[in-house]
Amino acid sequence: MTDSHLTRRALLRYGAYGAGAAALAGTAASWDRLTGADIPGRDDGSLVVATLGPAYGPEAIRTLREGFRELHPDIKLQINAVQAVDWSDFFAKILTQVAAGTAPDLVYVATEGVQLFAQRLGVALDTWVKRDAAELKEYFADVHPSLVESMMYEGSLFQLPVEFNAADMYLNRQVLRRAGAEYPPADWTRDDFTALLRHMKQASGSRFTPYFWTNRLWGGVVPWLFANGTNLLAESKAPGGAWLWDSFYPAEQRRGRGSGFRWTTPQATHDRVEEVYDYLASLVRDDLCTRPEGGNGQNLIGVFSTGRVGVTPAGGFWAGGLHLAGMDRDGFDVQYFPRWRAQRMQYGAAGYALLRTSKKQEEAWEFIKYAARRDTLTRLFTTNQTTPARRSMLTADRYGETGPAHWPVFYDTLDRFPDTGPIPAPPQVAEVEQLLLKHTGTALASPRSVRPALRRLQGDLEKAMERDA
Repeated sequence: MTDSHLTRRALLRYGAYGAGAAALAGTAASWDRLTGADIPGRDDGSLVVATLGPAYGPEAIRTLREGFRELHPDIKLQINAVQAVDWSDFFAKILTQVAAGTAPDLVYVATEGVQLFAQRLGVALDTWVKRDAAELKEYFADVHPSLVESMMYEGSLFQLPVEFNAADMYLNRQVLRRAGAEYPPADWTRDDFTALLRHMKQASGSRFTPYFWTNRLWGGVVPWLFANGTNLLAESKAPGGAWLWDSFYPAEQRRGRGSGFRWTTPQATHDRVEEVYDYLASLVRDDLCTRPEGGNGQNLIGVFSTGRVGVTPAGGFWAGGLHLAGMDRDGFDVQYFPRWRAQRMQYGAAGYALLRTSKKQEEAWEFIKYAARRDTLTRLFTTNQTTPARRSMLTADRYGETGPAHWPVFYDTLDRFPDTGPIPAPPQVAEVEQLLLKHTGTALASPRSVRPALRRLQGDLEKAMERDA
């Protein structure tokens, strides 16, 4: 798939994202809306940027547009907030626009789509980064190298990360007090975690759930796989990348870096993967957690804030979400994900990807740099709806109103645990995610379901990875 030549077969395959091929098959009635043909300014020579609608409301769009106009009054800018259920649904809609020949110039892409876009649609930023190295030194000095590495693919950099969220563990302070438990230490273990859930259960009523998690690629079963020293797919790093690391990072920060992650052979039947599912199945059996639900976790805010859930994995974005839901900053706190064989944690990041179809690539690069500026992100991320990629933005003042008390955990997840890495998201991420969700639900249906479900997951993943290799 190059430029706008996207076959119908490929479109339907990648339509497995979110709504899936069935949704794409029903696009005829709303083709203008999906392709962007009805968007004001679409054909007036503007630089067109597509963002995920729920992540960028009208105020954020206005902030981006007005700030960019001040710097570049000669560049017309159109920001389109594409309404989508989640990242998967969003990517499907962008691919539909590409197929229709109405692709945007830039797309806001999270880790889930970095390699998909890099391999099939994206433009490497290497030439511009090298050209503007002096201007970018301040940016890279403020951004953890792990985030940058997650935006690389086979030797090249495709995005400048502007935000991220690691799967840390949120704790309800009201529930901790009810259970007579203390805030856990940074080096707590899986066994400490289990014991805490039992104390919470004993101190609470029948409608209480100690641990709640959503069945998805980010923050679902994956952080437990990382904690147990394994992954859904075999993980390695592409060689190279010295052109970037030697230019922007000191020796201690570039040690062990490559030029992008590689996720290859499925390993769902590995002993450590089975251990993770057995452990989660035991929590379900002992009524310490529910079977994982699908979705983005928004329904969890209400039950957590009212004390009906004790612990859940979430990132910095949840601090703003809980505050907006009316929860006091002292009502919750956050700690690193507990240690098992390792205390490696997972994250997802996001930035702007430049599409090959764009005829305004120089203008697009100027927007990418503008969007990664500290003053831009400070104006944009005012409600702690995410974790800024820039370390200098995490301050006591930022979290003074929303909390939590241990807000340094958000960036220290990267700084204190340098092997913390991105969720496994190869170019075949659409099928990988759908298979993980499907078989995880089946695996935890009963204590005897784990092994056969993982065998089926292994077989389906092997077919998916071979089909799109």
